[in-house]
Amino acid sequence: MTETYSRAARSACSATPAHAGLGLHPQHYADALHAEATGIWFEVHAENYMVAGGPRLSWLHTIRERHPLSLHGVGLSLAADTDPDADHLQALRSLVDRFEPLLVSEHLAWSFFDGTYLPDLLPIPRTSAALTRVAANIARTQDVLRRTILIENPSHYLQFPDHAFDEIEFLTELSRRTGCGLLLDVNNVWVSANNLGFDSDAYIDAFPGDRVEEIHLAGHTLDPIHGKNLLIDSHDAPIDEQVWRLYQRLIDRIGPRPTLIERDDNLPGFDALLREWTRAEQVLGTIENPTPVARRT
Repeated sequence: MTETYSRAARSACSATPAHAGLGLHPQHYADALHAEATGIWFEVHAENYMVAGGPRLSWLHTIRERHPLSLHGVGLSLAADTDPDADHLQALRSLVDRFEPLLVSEHLAWSFFDGTYLPDLLPIPRTSAALTRVAANIARTQDVLRRTILIENPSHYLQFPDHAFDEIEFLTELSRRTGCGLLLDVNNVWVSANNLGFDSDAYIDAFPGDRVEEIHLAGHTLDPIHGKNLLIDSHDAPIDEQVWRLYQRLIDRIGPRPTLIERDDNLPGFDALLREWTRAEQVLGTIENPTPVARRT
């Protein structure tokens, strides 16, 4: 089914407007519902909505009637040495069927081992065995969902000594084998480049633009002990100017792509997020003199 899903993914990508979106949190439900910014869409963490009913699903249904949605998963643990949890996959399938999101994404990471879930997205050695295993897990996921997913590049804090592939080679081969798309998190590139000592510009220039179906932008913080020598992908601060610079460099090369502004902690008011949304829209070339507003009724 990989080829069928691959064609569907390319079609979905071309149909998805190359606008900026915002991560959606309960504090901003009312503002999001009445947002008048042209082309705005919203992304939620899928696991927060894997429930049978209640106010969360009701709110999301209401917003879905006004704005497109994207689902971003954090719990499939696709890089683990076991199959994705069957119950988790079925819950995600139900959510996808219910809301028909434009995009569904997950991480090149693991968070489950020997019956225990860990509250983090952990990296793997990029070996041939890992490539085969992750590709199989992506294929299983796509078979259950009956659609392609996007895989996001992770943040890195330690250097593994036994990689057989560089990260871009690994992600590109995953996409080739499974038909999945790629989600390029530009903040993760800047954080990882700082922490591991590689060239972020070279990474952005080498990433396969034809596979990129979504982009993430987020803020980071300095580690309280190591300072600027160790950046943390915290999603609790405004987007750094270096991340904006890399984003502009990427869009100049590959053209507009749907772009999410991520903010998961220390949430500001909705207007502050709209200002970052506006800047992304300017980079995408969709607006020149923007004054987006959120109207509440």
